[in-house]
Amino acid sequence: MPIPLQAYPLTSQNSRVSNLAGDTDSIRNALNGTIGAGGSNYRADIDALIEQAYRQIFFHAMQSDRDRYLESQLRSGNITMRDFVRGLLLSDRFQQGYYQCSSNYRMVNQVVGRVLGRPVHGEEETLAWSIVIGSKGFNTFVDTLLDSEEYMGAFGYDLPPQQRGRVVPGRPIGDMPIYQRFPRYGTEWRDALVERGCTAKGDRDDDMESSPTWTNGQPPAWALKLWLGLIALGAFEICRILITIAATFLKT
Repeated sequence: MPIPLQAYPLTSQNSRVSNLAGDTDSIRNALNGTIGAGGSNYRADIDALIEQAYRQIFFHAMQSDRDRYLESQLRSGNITMRDFVRGLLLSDRFQQGYYQCSSNYRMVNQVVGRVLGRPVHGEEETLAWSIVIGSKGFNTFVDTLLDSEEYMGAFGYDLPPQQRGRVVPGRPIGDMPIYQRFPRYGTEWRDALVERGCTAKGDRDDDMESSPTWTNGQPPAWALKLWLGLIALGAFEICRILITIAATFLKT
């Protein structure tokens, strides 16, 4: 029996606003009109939407993160923007750069912020989605978000997700950007890197001691002679400088 998504209360004031992302209908109509008419601005429009999707999912649009196959499929009309976003979330780049270095709880905050354009509605929603990831996998979690009424109502098939928010009375600016609210790495991953760094350092020391170029933990004879020669040359140069300075003072 499949585990249903747990119910969670909506704690955000913005959840009661019908159209948080702005006038998305006019954007969608303009895009569909351009596509239907085969206009010359279609390529520029689709390029802008692709860039927006990259920045929303990866928070940047670096060349190394681009998926040319997905872009080609989107430009040719074989997939929708929603399929393009799904491909980015399930790509190796996102898996290695985000999913594999985050806990399920942190992944919920990251993906909900990217896909739905809003923070989670408290710990209840975080727990509900983390159960989905743990029981059904990350792919099902992504598909459920993209198939949700909230996503389809805000962005549909043709628009990339974007942060949704509004200027609340008493606040001169909107919500903090998602990438600032949820940094890429958490403290648990930082601590894991520290532990791995110590382990890796120990492994390197073991490798160094067992290296054929080192004997009993000592460098080769030629390297030791070179090192001693450099020390002697440095000491001679320092003495020469000190003698020159002292002679200058005596003359004056």
